[in-house]
Amino acid sequence: MQTSRLNAAGDAGVPGALHAKKVESPAKIKDAASHFEALLITQMLQSSRASGSGGLLGDTQDQNSTLLELGEQQLAQALASNGGLGIAKMVVSGLNQNANR
Repeated sequence: MQTSRLNAAGDAGVPGALHAKKVESPAKIKDAASHFEALLITQMLQSSRASGSGGLLGDTQDQNSTLLELGEQQLAQALASNGGLGIAKMVVSGLNQNANR
């Protein structure tokens, strides 16, 4: 069994000069932040349903849970893509501030 040694850059022998700082486009950052916000909103909706409150539709049966999960995901994505809770804006702002340092 052969083991490889990792250098300071965390790879197996690729010179450090090849590791340029990758800068993402603002559109990619905004899209990733929106997806992150949608994930958080989905988790909040699922947590609400699991806590016994029944989520958006009150008590539901297990046979409808897959449909409800898909609906929650779509609702979260729609909310996040239209501004949502403002989490995506904060993430983008924070990333832009760190990139300008």
